Amino acid sequence: MGHCCSKNLSAVDNDILGAAHQQQPTPSLPTVATPSTDLHSYSNSNSFAVSPFQSPLPAGIPPSPSPARTPGRKFRWPLPPPSPAKPIMAILRRKGPAKPTIPEDDHGGVENGRVVQRPLDKNFGYAKNFAAKYELGKEVGRGHFGHTCWAKVNKGELKGQQVAVKIISKSKMTTAISIEDVRREVKMLKALSGHKHMIKFHDAFEDANNVYIVMELCEGGELLDKILARGGRYTEEDAKAIVIQILSVVAYCHLQGVVHRDLKPENFLFTTRDENAPMKIIDFGLSDFIRPDQRLNDIVGSAYYVAPEVLHRSYNVEADMWSIGVITYILLCGSRPFWARTESGIFRSVLRADPNFDDSPWPSVSPEAKDFVKRLLNKDHRKRMTAAQALSHPWLRNENDAVPLDISIYKLVKAYVRATPFKRAAIKALSKAIPEDELVYLRDQFRLLEPKEGCVSLSNFRAALIRHVTDAMKESRVLEILNMMEPLSHKKVEFEEFCAAAISPYQLEALEGWEKIATTAFEFFEQEGNRVITVEELAQEMNLGPSSYSLLKDWIRKSDGKLSFLGYTKFLHGITIRSSNSRHR
Repeated sequence: MGHCCSKNLSAVDNDILGAAHQQQPTPSLPTVATPSTDLHSYSNSNSFAVSPFQSPLPAGIPPSPSPARTPGRKFRWPLPPPSPAKPIMAILRRKGPAKPTIPEDDHGGVENGRVVQRPLDKNFGYAKNFAAKYELGKEVGRGHFGHTCWAKVNKGELKGQQVAVKIISKSKMTTAISIEDVRREVKMLKALSGHKHMIKFHDAFEDANNVYIVMELCEGGELLDKILARGGRYTEEDAKAIVIQILSVVAYCHLQGVVHRDLKPENFLFTTRDENAPMKIIDFGLSDFIRPDQRLNDIVGSAYYVAPEVLHRSYNVEADMWSIGVITYILLCGSRPFWARTESGIFRSVLRADPNFDDSPWPSVSPEAKDFVKRLLNKDHRKRMTAAQALSHPWLRNENDAVPLDISIYKLVKAYVRATPFKRAAIKALSKAIPEDELVYLRDQFRLLEPKEGCVSLSNFRAALIRHVTDAMKESRVLEILNMMEPLSHKKVEFEEFCAAAISPYQLEALEGWEKIATTAFEFFEQEGNRVITVEELAQEMNLGPSSYSLLKDWIRKSDGKLSFLGYTKFLHGITIRSSNSRHR
């Protein structure tokens, strides 16, 4: 269903987020009731009066609602409660009234010196003959702004078939933004509907009271239901099949310039009740269009699955990858990587705690699976794998699924062609030290550009995007990135230089063998690229001012005036004001 959290509210208070996470031992313990952390309102079939999971507190100690300290994360619950989500901003609202802001909607005016409130325009332009074409049946799901019903088609091409109808009440559309949210959701469903793991959109209708979104009916239940039925965890092989489907459709969304922002097991449905039925992604009520280099600042999503950078109010599609990391962690071990009894505790855990890979069953999980999850649950969003990269990871590589085109390649190549010669030389040296595992992904991306005579140019990048263009891609203005890649229009790039242009030093830093990679790269840089450079020149290379000189002078060798190994690695990484992976001790 379409579910929303508050937008454009005050940032998370430091006293909520600043406390460090504390660990506690986890003995086998009795079951206790836990407070609901549900973002949505669900039907009775999905509700529990008492939590079915063990308490992480010692025997005899009652749970405390105090947000002063986050409970230990080494809990042994088999999996999260049926709807482990609550409006992320709820705790903030309780902190006190928000500062006065400009109204979200602008449907007022001034006439004859008086302020006049004009009614919102709730006419969407959709067809108004819903009742003539569809016969509504029982309710199959309920959310914050609407509910979904089974329906039978009485007229048209789908006559006799069963469909799902999401009904959104116009009475709940109280601002211009809420109306635009519904328009955007319909646009996305219509534009993205061609992917095999995307819920199929049929049509949209309206009447005086409601908007009706007609979609395919998935009768196999939620992924969450399957996790519950399996007792909390999947085998690695079964988990792979689930994760590949999720990554496939999310990679498609990201290429189209759509960030979902609410990925969780409840938002994936199985088409039928067959054991090997495919999954479909649903609920784009919180989703948004996003340009490749754009940063969003709305705090939305579900608490247990929200990425750290969302709480910091600056994020892109990498936030979805964090959520997939949380889902994969749950599939493999049946526990949540970040847990607390209060919203503020959940946020602290997400921002400060590290997932537990020591307790059972992690010792028996393959190293490739653990590495996969760790590379998605990296708190530095720049070091996280993209959806296309994740499909090329050694854990999933032999599953014979085609790797999709990755929009991040375009962002990296754009930055490379606009970099200084000295920066390009440093990156070229790094590209010569890339491990074979990383080259697999780069070869796949190079092949998707359909090189001619072993080379690609701007026309290849343009044609590859055009092949995947939809109305969603146009709406999110993804194609505009080609204008920033104009230096490639008269240049042919071979695979070796493509590797240099398409690698991310941040993602390589996240690899266990980074020190060896960096050492080898620096040896190449010493041979071809390193040169005498002054502190002033180095600051200019990095777009820094005179205040950075005292720091940068330590990066240059006094013996010959060239970059040292430390200077080389720092130069590749760049300087950031605040690291998203920082800890307060």
